[in-house]
Amino acid sequence: MRKVYYNPMPKLTLILPLLALSMMTCEPGAAQQPSSLKTTSLESHEGMTITARPWTDPALYKEKFPKKSPFAAGIVAIQVVFRNDSDDSMKVNLERIRLNLTFSEEDHQALYPLTSEEAADIITRPATKNLTAKRLPIPLGGAKVGKDKKWIEVERSIRDAGVQASVVAPHSSVQGLIYFDLRSQFELLNNAHLYVPEVVAIEKNHGLLYFEIDLSRSAER
Repeated sequence: MRKVYYNPMPKLTLILPLLALSMMTCEPGAAQQPSSLKTTSLESHEGMTITARPWTDPALYKEKFPKKSPFAAGIVAIQVVFRNDSDDSMKVNLERIRLNLTFSEEDHQALYPLTSEEAADIITRPATKNLTAKRLPIPLGGAKVGKDKKWIEVERSIRDAGVQASVVAPHSSVQGLIYFDLRSQFELLNNAHLYVPEVVAIEKNHGLLYFEIDLSRSAER
């Protein structure tokens, strides 16, 4: 297993109001932010800024998912924006992003992001409730469901709303949703961080310092 070495350099986590974020994203090449994004946790290193906000209000899902909401199936969508203010293209390894949850000083869990297919499986799976389940850890995998018309529509909506590119051109931004299965235990976001361990400046072939964004400061109570 590959080890991740942490740089002791101090990191900065801020909360920006919508107005400041909107000013940033109105620059050429930047993606427009939705009006529902009121506050966002962010972190910046070497010209790359990553912002993240978990969608914990069911109303936020209605526009993109009018028929089958990921939130209703226990999945949280985290809106991320990768903004590149440098002169070099940046590549983000989306598959290595993790949602780090803290239950206690000795008890932690890192969740992998769901693919659109995995999310569709969960959303279209027949509803089952385990009243004895207290919290995570979340079991890996799950029963597969048939890929009927409903499944195809759900998978497409999940994919279309997700992050569409892993390379961010100079002075531009890429945004979208990343999905994690919290089994409706959204209160766990009060002690959660979005961990982005691998961002590389392509032309310089230079890896940036890892990003670890405190979601508890932006999650809605």
